[in-house]
Amino acid sequence: MDQQPLPPSAACVELLNLVLDSPDVTDFMHQLAVLAAAIVPATHCGITLHRAGQVATVVSSDDVATRMDEVQYTRGHGPCLEAIARGVRVDVPDMSLEERWGDYAGHAVSHGILSVVSVPLSIDGHPVAALNLYATVPHAFTDRDVARAEAFAGQAATALTILLRHAGHTVLDDELREALATRAVIDQALGILMVTRRITSHDAFEVLRHASQTTNRKVSVIAAELIETMTGHAPQPPRPLAGRR
Repeated sequence: MDQQPLPPSAACVELLNLVLDSPDVTDFMHQLAVLAAAIVPATHCGITLHRAGQVATVVSSDDVATRMDEVQYTRGHGPCLEAIARGVRVDVPDMSLEERWGDYAGHAVSHGILSVVSVPLSIDGHPVAALNLYATVPHAFTDRDVARAEAFAGQAATALTILLRHAGHTVLDDELREALATRAVIDQALGILMVTRRITSHDAFEVLRHASQTTNRKVSVIAAELIETMTGHAPQPPRPLAGRR
């Protein structure tokens, strides 16, 4: 039996419950990603957060969404980054025909992703995140699906605004610090692989990803071990976030 989409009214109730029940921002956003994937069934969902000039997939409904988000960061372009940069929804009806963003389309297709919708989440009029939906068939998202995703994104942005104002912006910085630290470790390891093996950032990421899959450990753990082996020092943390003392 096909999974039925979560009705907008039910999604709104769930969002309010998340604001009341979630102990911190990271937990809230994880539940937000899972809830978003239920809005449009048979999709993978990731949430990209932009802060202090850096981006990170703070949470995702599954590993597929994480991989599709991460590869955009290594290339510096893709639908979710464009959605945040321009503050508009970005649609990819058929990834096999897509010509934007260099070789990103080919990578997505090779991993079975054929449709993408990225919807910006704005706080106080500024896009700070993107809700990214991925599907394994072309033209997966109907007009109704897109409208539902945009409505949910608007509700989610409002809920996130309420949560942040209640918890204080320092909470966001603390929660995001861990995500950015992970991103920084991976970036450092990519740099080492690119120099020592004379390969592209894409190939370097594939090396880390393959090692992660074969050893059943996180990419960040593999990256940290590589850095310490090659330099004799633990990975360096990212620069402090803007506004932190």
